[in-house]
Amino acid sequence: MQDHFTLIGMWGQMGWIGKGVVVVLAIMSVYSLGLSIERAWRFHKARKQSLEVAMRVTPLLESHRIDDAISLMRHKDYNNSHIGRVLGAGLHKYQKDRGRSAEELDVVESSRRAIDREALMTTADMKKGLSNLATISTTAPFIGLFGTVIGIITAFRGMAVAGSGGLGAVSAGIAEALSATALGLFVAIPAVWLYNYFLAKIERFQVEMTNASSELVDYFVETEGRNQSLAGTRSSS
Repeated sequence: MQDHFTLIGMWGQMGWIGKGVVVVLAIMSVYSLGLSIERAWRFHKARKQSLEVAMRVTPLLESHRIDDAISLMRHKDYNNSHIGRVLGAGLHKYQKDRGRSAEELDVVESSRRAIDREALMTTADMKKGLSNLATISTTAPFIGLFGTVIGIITAFRGMAVAGSGGLGAVSAGIAEALSATALGLFVAIPAVWLYNYFLAKIERFQVEMTNASSELVDYFVETEGRNQSLAGTRSSS
C-alpha cells in the first residue's frame, strides 16, 4: 500500500489521461526553464555590452567622430546591446541625412523617429517568448486541476465497481489525483515569478534606452545649432 504513495507507484496507478496531464506539465516545466535560462543569459549580455558601449561611445561623440561611433555600434561584440542598437540607428540616420538641406528634411526629427523605431523593435525582441511564459503560468494550475478531477472520478468509479467504501479504499486514488494539482502549481509558481522578473528587467532596459536616446538627440540639436552658427558666420563674412 505504501508503494502507491511513491512517485513511481502513483505513476503506475494513473490512467492514460492522468499520465498525459503529467507529461504536458513536465514539457511546460522544461520549456519554462529553458526559456528562462536563455532570457537571463540574453539580458546579462545586454547589460554588460551596453555598459561597455556607453563608456566607449561618449569620448567618440565628444570629439565628433560619428563614423567611428557607428562602427562601434555595429561591432559584433555589441550585437546584444540595447543601447547600442538605438544609438546606432540614430547615428546612422543622422549621418545619412545631415548633408541634406534643412528645407528638405529636419535631420534631428528624422533621427529621433529612427531611434524610436529601433527602441520598439529592441523591446519586442526582448519580450520574445515571454508571452508563452505567461500562458504557462496561467494555464498550468488548470491543467493540474483537470488531472485531479479526472483522477478523483476514476477513484470513485473504482470504488463503485469494487463495491467497497471508506476512506482507505480511495485514499491512494485521491493522493494520485491531487498530485496533478501539486505538479501544476509547481510549474505555474516559478513561471509567474520569472515572468514578472523579466518584465521588470525589460522596463529598466526601456528606461536606459530612453535616457540614452534623449542624450543623443540633445547631441544632435547641439551639433546642428553649432553647424548653423558656423554657416551663418561664413555667409556674413
